[in-house]
Amino acid sequence: MRTSIATVSLSGSLTEKLTAAARAGFDGVEIFENDLLAAPLAPEEIRARCADLGLTVDLYQPLRDIEAVPAETFARNLRRARHKFELMRRLGADTVLVCSSVDPSAVDDDALAAGHLSELADLAADFGVRVAYEALAWGRHVSTYDHAWRIIEAAGHPALGTCLDSFHILSRGCDPRGIEDIPGEKIFFLQLADAPLPAMDVLQWSRHHRCFPGQGGLDVAGLVRHVLRTGYDGPLSLEVFNDVFRQSEAGATAVDARRSLLMLQEEAGVAGPPAPVVPTGFAFAELLTPDAEPLAALLGALGFARTARHRGKPVDLWQQGEARILVNTGAAVRRDGTRLAAVGLESPDPAGAARRAEALLAPVLPRRRAPGDAPLDAVAAPDGTELFFCGTRPGGWRADFEDVEHAPAATDVRHIDHLALTQPWHHFDEAALFHRSVLGLRAEDSVDVADPYGLLRSRAVSNADGSVRIALTVGAAPTDDTVHAQHIALATDDVVAAARRFRDAGGPLLPIPANYYDDLAARHAFADGELDTYRELGILYDRDEHGALRHCYTRTIGGVFFELLQRDSAHRGYGARNAPVRLAAQHAAQTHAGG
Repeated sequence: MRTSIATVSLSGSLTEKLTAAARAGFDGVEIFENDLLAAPLAPEEIRARCADLGLTVDLYQPLRDIEAVPAETFARNLRRARHKFELMRRLGADTVLVCSSVDPSAVDDDALAAGHLSELADLAADFGVRVAYEALAWGRHVSTYDHAWRIIEAAGHPALGTCLDSFHILSRGCDPRGIEDIPGEKIFFLQLADAPLPAMDVLQWSRHHRCFPGQGGLDVAGLVRHVLRTGYDGPLSLEVFNDVFRQSEAGATAVDARRSLLMLQEEAGVAGPPAPVVPTGFAFAELLTPDAEPLAALLGALGFARTARHRGKPVDLWQQGEARILVNTGAAVRRDGTRLAAVGLESPDPAGAARRAEALLAPVLPRRRAPGDAPLDAVAAPDGTELFFCGTRPGGWRADFEDVEHAPAATDVRHIDHLALTQPWHHFDEAALFHRSVLGLRAEDSVDVADPYGLLRSRAVSNADGSVRIALTVGAAPTDDTVHAQHIALATDDVVAAARRFRDAGGPLLPIPANYYDDLAARHAFADGELDTYRELGILYDRDEHGALRHCYTRTIGGVFFELLQRDSAHRGYGARNAPVRLAAQHAAQTHAGG
């Protein structure tokens, strides 16, 4: 299907927005009136710019507070509308969005509203314009799509139809099944947006917290299916009011927007990208560091052994069980500390995974490959992390490494349980959608975590059996000064033994305040001496209806730390209850180290 995006969904000048939409692959745009008013270009020049970029102008919006008003007010409204229709003719737009009135002078009179909209459609038809009437969720008297449709039916004008907006419909809890009673040719336009499900005034919710489909909690795909059953053949268009998007670079937002529509078409049963290839495990996690010694000491204390070295690059492979850590000290490494730079994902079909990623606009990364190097496809996640699709057959990427003589690794760690990736504040929702759509992972509910210096948001994505889990985290305050280290969680069958071995090998465990254990004693019953052991080793404890989680943390090196984690097989959480304690302990440790 054709795709479109409202210019209000992007940041920047109108020309910047048009360029971003075209580069992301959109077919058309909705021109938001404020964007046109602020543009230095004449409507004819904007029309030409769109044509040069391969964009159609699918909608001009909004025309507000038209119907069911006193006669003198309606006469002024028609004069205003005439001017807009003349402008639209210059712009090359043939459909105008008319929102249901919020004018305090508007009356609750459907017959009057129908008469006014019919007169407006008469005038519009003289200019070759169609009127798409939309029920605002906070409209003074018309706030539901079915009410708006009854008025349109009563008006009975061929140039008058409806605009359906997923936010206005779903935010009020309206049943979208009734959409199927509307003839498809009378649905002049379809606007799409998702949103989280907070408890707030619907107008505030609409103006500041909409997001692209798949990033919130509304069933946008279900609504689209109902619309398509009517025979609607217009574009799928995005209209998203969001404070974060207004402050983000337009190009990246447009790509995220286009990806959301590709994913939406797949979920709605319209032809979409190639089928998802869900990763089955972590092949490796790659750390970049300017100084390998502290990291080598930490990995050694955790029981890892340096088992191999890359044949042509300064990259070492450290392994314990099925957990593999690559340590890269190449010339391209930034001098500002250790960071998690790449993740290898085991895939049953690496080429298929790469094709889907490319179809969903994930940036494919060029890779310099020496003769004999394993062919690995990689894409960039929104935060810049490189994701490699690794085959599960023997050899593969591991053939690029030569074994080195080493002492046996310990047996405490079995595999990587999960990765925690810190996102730039303006990429959090984009990251969740990226990992869902490109990798086929399932997104869990977003949770807020109290940090001593503000709230954090966290949302985990995982495959069905939990062999791939990624926790995405961002500071709630929109500032790049909110920086939290990434971490690698290592699964163990006995966290007490693993933590004790790490400590006895000189590894620095994160100390946890005594107050935490006093509270733990009040909430749970423990065997004799068990809580004392946890206190000694800084082990945190959580329990839900599925079982227990026991975990502890290393001190941070650069921008990375490790977690030792023992979970009962049915426990799928990440210890969110303990996160504020861990964060406070990390802040205290950093403060102590600094002075």
